[in-house]
Amino acid sequence: MTTRIDARFKALGAQGRAALVTFVMAGDPDPETSLDLLRALPAAGADVIEVGMPFTDPMADGPAIQAAGLRALKSGMTLRKTIALVKAFRETDADTPIVLMGYYNPIYVYGVEAFLRDAGAAGVDGLIVVDLPPEEDQELCLPARDAGLNFIRLATPTTDDRRLPRVLENTSGFVYYVSLTGITGAALADYAGVSDAVKRLKRHTNLPIAVGFGVKNAENAAQIAATADGVVVGSALVEALKASLDPQGRATPDSVTAVTALVSSIAGGVRGARKGAGDKSGGLFRWLTGLFG
Repeated sequence: MTTRIDARFKALGAQGRAALVTFVMAGDPDPETSLDLLRALPAAGADVIEVGMPFTDPMADGPAIQAAGLRALKSGMTLRKTIALVKAFRETDADTPIVLMGYYNPIYVYGVEAFLRDAGAAGVDGLIVVDLPPEEDQELCLPARDAGLNFIRLATPTTDDRRLPRVLENTSGFVYYVSLTGITGAALADYAGVSDAVKRLKRHTNLPIAVGFGVKNAENAAQIAATADGVVVGSALVEALKASLDPQGRATPDSVTAVTALVSSIAGGVRGARKGAGDKSGGLFRWLTGLFG
């Protein structure tokens, strides 16, 4: 079965460019603004959209995304409402891939079978659940695959060649390479190391490799897009949204455009890069590093 994610990466690969994968938190700063932002992202240059599932204990996230999750929870956002947000997005966009990203606890409470049924019906294409290692694939990964959703796995700088086959065994859609050992929002400086890591991962899989953590501007994105199949940007967008809010943390008329302007700039960096001639196809904190290698 070919998902929207598969089709999008295939189409972009044929164009010889990387995908821009954008992350926003569902319900931040309120459900209405969140939907407006989702609907505006594709036109701004987002090729794939990751939608954060707000959670009270986001252990792998840095301050910016933690704060976004708290704003979303304060606005009344739940997992059920997050799925409804995707369904509303699908009313005007049938093509842009949507990935739900977060932690297993809210899904477990919702019920795996019900969650997969409702997410699939709403138009969700894939999942990134950062606290489920490959040893727990029977919990969600395999049921998601059977339901037609991609289960996207993280690889870190410490995921060595012995560990990678296990990490990649049931991964689909793309591989999310965490480019540094730290929390989200940290800076990235070693672009040569990222290029080497992408090449190493490609020796183990034919899946697209998307690189995240540390991307803040068009220049960062262009350097990564030269060798990777995708560039993931999240904290920078969340910070741009926060900067647009009023003193009470409420949306302003500038909130959506503050994010889409940055997306457009970063998209220009991605589209201006070309894969290197040698690659035709194109940490997390200590706890998460331990889970995935």
